[in-house]
Amino acid sequence: MRISFPVLAMFQLLAFSLYAQQNLSSAELQKFPVADKIVAVIGDNIILQSDIQAQIDQLQRESSRPLPPDAGCAILEQMIAQKALVIQAQRDSLPVSDDDVEGQLENQIRGFINMYGSQKKLEEVAGMSIYQIREKFREPIRERILAEEERKKIVDAVKITPTEVQEYFNRIPKDSLKFFPSEVQVGQIVIYPKASPEVEQYTLQQLQNFKKQIESGQQDFVTLMNLYSQDPGSRQNNGIFTISRTDKNIDPNFLAAAFRLQDGEISDPVKSKFGYHLIQMVHRQGDNAEVRDLLMIPPVTSSDMRAAMKKLDSVRAEIIAGKISFGEAAVKYSDDPSAKLYAGMITAPDGSTYLTVDQLDPGIVLTLDSLKPGDISQPAEFTDPYGKKAVRIIYLKSRTQPHQENLRDDYNKIQQEALQEKQYEALDKWFREKMPTFYIWVDPDYQHCKNVEQWAEASQQANHYQPGE
Repeated sequence: MRISFPVLAMFQLLAFSLYAQQNLSSAELQKFPVADKIVAVIGDNIILQSDIQAQIDQLQRESSRPLPPDAGCAILEQMIAQKALVIQAQRDSLPVSDDDVEGQLENQIRGFINMYGSQKKLEEVAGMSIYQIREKFREPIRERILAEEERKKIVDAVKITPTEVQEYFNRIPKDSLKFFPSEVQVGQIVIYPKASPEVEQYTLQQLQNFKKQIESGQQDFVTLMNLYSQDPGSRQNNGIFTISRTDKNIDPNFLAAAFRLQDGEISDPVKSKFGYHLIQMVHRQGDNAEVRDLLMIPPVTSSDMRAAMKKLDSVRAEIIAGKISFGEAAVKYSDDPSAKLYAGMITAPDGSTYLTVDQLDPGIVLTLDSLKPGDISQPAEFTDPYGKKAVRIIYLKSRTQPHQENLRDDYNKIQQEALQEKQYEALDKWFREKMPTFYIWVDPDYQHCKNVEQWAEASQQANHYQPGE
């Protein structure tokens, strides 16, 4: 078996991966029975039996396997650990802005609305208004941000040396070494051809005509949207989706135009990075709104495509001549929004640049067949997920053969594992040192939980109080 981390470290990993995703469980929306009891206290913070039961219920819904018998202990440990981090973050005066809290809060609300299909349905399930839901979750979100900031303060100070990586690898039993399929590191530089002014003007006229038809009653927005919109999401949920004024992921021109509208009103054509839009305001409440979008992308001509291909060909020539690196060229020339973040490299959801071929689109996989590591493909046309035509070049940085885990081929992955283990040990040490500085009381029903028991005893000894006081 592979070397295992301490129990505390494992549940910390679970807890903070949830914090990082900023997900609040749907169970937290439900009403709990009046009968409840306090099962733990840390500082001035209480933890209720219903808090633990809600998490158990959520895990049971999401897992196909039965939960372990000590699931309640693990959840209580997680909750006490979070409260401890929050208290210490407050002692350390770690900054958390109201804007950060409100931004994450709105993301939560949008996620719930999308989950249940509408704000009205969300309010029915929760048994409270959208305003009350915001009030319910604002403080928990602030606490989660504080806990994450304190955790980052602890683990970001942890560094690891090559010698420690070697020692970590040597401790892995031979029968626990992983087998890796072939993986690639791939980058791309994307250029979207610019439609001619005449074509853009024609698209604008089409949308202006659609608006007149809708306002005169000749057509309705949904019918035209279903017939002409090039937004893939237009066919889902009757075209309705939720936006927030604070969402930085939405095109600012789209947001500004949408929030100028009243319920039922339709915008003039709006230009965004995706194309031209007619926006219908379905319902607006404060900084949130439900809208529909009729997107039209001005078609590009073969002449536009040739111009983009020629430009990308010259970029490729610069890279091959050594005048500029691929990463620098991606940042300078690529129209892909993620290019500046990852220097043109395609990444997995966890941020890794190592990908298996099933994580790439078929067009890239086909191109890779003719490339050796270090090669850059000729410019080629493709269609992006939004239906826009573009051209791109593909860079194959590396390709591994199927192999058993080893330091030569997998050093970066092993280094990351070794660093994580060292970070977990730092967290474990932090809790052992800090828990005696907090007042902790635990209900007898949970005093058998290993870490909870140790923390409570350390707190009692340091603060000279007895259980039940």
